[in-house]
Amino acid sequence: MSETLVELAEKEKGAGGDCISPLPIEVKQEEFGPKLKILPTNDQVRELQTILRDRNTTRSDFKFYADRLIRLVIEESLNQLPFKKCIITTPTGAQYNGLKYERGNCGVSIVRSGESMEQGLRDCCRSIRIGKILVESDIETHEARVVYARFPEDISSRKVLLMYPIMSTGNTVIKAVAVLKEHNVLEENIILSNLFSTPFAAKAVVQAYPLMTILTSELHHIAPNHFGQKYFGTD
Repeated sequence: MSETLVELAEKEKGAGGDCISPLPIEVKQEEFGPKLKILPTNDQVRELQTILRDRNTTRSDFKFYADRLIRLVIEESLNQLPFKKCIITTPTGAQYNGLKYERGNCGVSIVRSGESMEQGLRDCCRSIRIGKILVESDIETHEARVVYARFPEDISSRKVLLMYPIMSTGNTVIKAVAVLKEHNVLEENIILSNLFSTPFAAKAVVQAYPLMTILTSELHHIAPNHFGQKYFGTD
């Protein structure tokens, strides 16, 4: 592990309390390479991130605003997919030079928190097929292990939107991508859709899979790990 990763890991270890640093550690996107992309930030996005981090946010509000941020991230993730030119005829009979998705896209959610992003994907792509991966931490070794995986039969020929909202260490995503590659999915055909990531996790995933595209809304040294429990009402 490089010195940079060690430093980031130490920052995460010290982030276990209830207090968040008022000034986030400066993170430069270029440190992570061109495959890491951050959702364009504006006041609306910043407000959504703030609401989701606020411990006083009710569960009802949390789910509502989480779904809004999920939709924004999914829309931007879809923008990373390949398009091809097409010509259509308008109701007036005119020809229009447009674009359409290339065939062969699917989604894969990492259970359970990744399932929160499935509806956002379906709202954008009605008939898209969605697979699932369940990754758990081994009680003794604390290593990530795959418990369950179900994919479209032809996933090896598809572009895959891998959905996982919170990355603290990157271990779960690294294991999930390994399973996709075992099913002959090309690394460059995977797009990770993520809401919040720590710099440590992002760097770990980028180093493990430099050809995979990662789309997140924010890099911050403290990840809102309560996300899944609050979204599904199990907190």
